[in-house]
Amino acid sequence: MTESKPHASVLVAGSANVDFVIRAPHIPAPGETVLGRDLTMVAGGKGANQAVTAARAGGADTAMLVALGNDVFAPLLETSLTGAGITLHRVRSGAPTGAALICVSDNAENAITVAPGANMSLRPGDLPDLTGIDGLLLQLETPLPTVIAYARAAHAHGVRVILNASPAQLLPAELLAAIDVLVVNEDELSAIGGAEGTIAEQLARLDVPCVVATLGARGACARSDGQFYLQPAVAVTPVDTTAAGDTFCGVLAASLCAGESLATGLSTACAAAGLAATRMGAQSSIPTRAEVEAVPDRADAETAALAGLAAYCGVADIGREAAQDRI
Repeated sequence: MTESKPHASVLVAGSANVDFVIRAPHIPAPGETVLGRDLTMVAGGKGANQAVTAARAGGADTAMLVALGNDVFAPLLETSLTGAGITLHRVRSGAPTGAALICVSDNAENAITVAPGANMSLRPGDLPDLTGIDGLLLQLETPLPTVIAYARAAHAHGVRVILNASPAQLLPAELLAAIDVLVVNEDELSAIGGAEGTIAEQLARLDVPCVVATLGARGACARSDGQFYLQPAVAVTPVDTTAAGDTFCGVLAASLCAGESLATGLSTACAAAGLAATRMGAQSSIPTRAEVEAVPDRADAETAALAGLAAYCGVADIGREAAQDRI
């Protein structure tokens, strides 16, 4: 792993939710009632999860622009974020703090319903000064016009813009034009770029300098400036995948803002996401930087998995090992 530059600075603007999590034998089908086990209440939300990851697993100086209600749940989120060393830019809202209802099955899959609440209170004028910020990390659990305004402001300021396009929705051209790195899962990729063709063909249709598709237990596939990069996942026994995608995004953002190559960023992000999937909860599952760096060398396993990953993605020319560029 290459050495990160000191004090890479990431600003996350996004959602923070209190997660109400129930473990159950399986995720209920429509109309079905499932008898679950204990209810736990933990800090979550895509924006907050990714901010904690950038700070804890990514080693970046991290700040977060967050909207919270004036209720008993806000302190839980503030404590989790500040405890991870994150500088908070708070917006107080008359709406309740965001909440998510999460069912986690015994095979580690999850189903999530979100009540955005205060998260929808973020407005374009709330964006703090971007001086000294290397990258702005965004998601889609806040109002789309606000996300567009933040992306355009950061782009004009010369700040790298990273968007995790989740939950899935069509993205306007003005937003795509302001993005440097777009991160999506397979469903989000199909929703944004159209489901026709292979993963590689769908990535190629998106007019963004760098697009990364996360592929769950398979790993990740990225396209940057016409070159494809493949990164097999770490083999783990999953316990709860709730924040694995957020962990990937936060570490990738921190890595790229630290000047690391895309290939290195993908490798580190997949290692961190794999570790997160072996633990329960959202922010509580996010590993430390030391834990990520302690993941054993997996070059032989990755080499063995590359051919299968390339076939799944429809990538003929693998550029992962030769990638030394910076994006």
